[in-house]
Amino acid sequence: MSKIVHPYAHRLVILRDWKSRWITTPKKYKEYLRGDVLIRQFLQKKLRGFYVSGIEFERSPKSLRVILRTSRPGMIIGREGVGATKLKEEILKMMAKNKIDAPAEFKVDIMEVAQPEADAAIVAYMVAEGLEKRLPYRKVMKQTIEKVMTTRGIFGARIVLGGRLGGAEISRSEEIKKGSIPLQTFRADIDFAREKAHLPYGDVGIKVWIYRGQIFDKDKK
Repeated sequence: MSKIVHPYAHRLVILRDWKSRWITTPKKYKEYLRGDVLIRQFLQKKLRGFYVSGIEFERSPKSLRVILRTSRPGMIIGREGVGATKLKEEILKMMAKNKIDAPAEFKVDIMEVAQPEADAAIVAYMVAEGLEKRLPYRKVMKQTIEKVMTTRGIFGARIVLGGRLGGAEISRSEEIKKGSIPLQTFRADIDFAREKAHLPYGDVGIKVWIYRGQIFDKDKK
C-alpha cells in the first residue's frame, strides 16, 4: 500500500475544517452537494487570475453564504462594490440555469489573505502565471520558492511540475524543495494545492506544498 496521503484530507477535524458546512437534513444532501460542486467549478473558471485561495460554503435551510478568500479583494469587489454585486447576479443566473434552488438569503463574502506567499493555492497560480508568460520553468520555480522561504513563519516548501516542460516532446516531471515537509505529522500545518498552466503545446500540472510549522492544542485555544 502507498503511504501518500492528501495533506488537507489527512488533517480534517484535527487542524482543518470542511470546505462546505451545512445545517440540514440528510434528504437535501444530494441537492446541496451538486449545488456546491457546480458553483465551485463556475467560480474557479470565472475568477482565474484573481488570486483566489479558496471557496467555502455555509448553508442552512434558508440561507447560503459563499466565502471567497483572495489576496487581491479589490479586484473582485471593484469600484463601489460593483464587481461583487455583478458576481452575485452571475452566480444566481448560473444556479437558475442549472436548476439549483436559490435560498431566500444569498451572500457572497470576500475575505483577504494576509500572507499570499504562505498560501499554496496562490503560490501555485503564481507559478502557472509565470509559465503562461513563457518564462523558463526552472527560473520560475527557483524565484517562487525563494519568495516563499523568505516569508515569515514558513519552514519548508516544495514545488513539482509535470508535463511537456519547455515544449519537449516527451513529458517529464521536475521538482524543487527547500526546508522540511513532514507529511505524516498530524500537527504539522501543511498547505497543499494543485493548478494547471495552459500552454500552446498542452497543460503543465503544478503541485505546491508549504509547511507553516506545528500547531499544538494550546495554539488552537
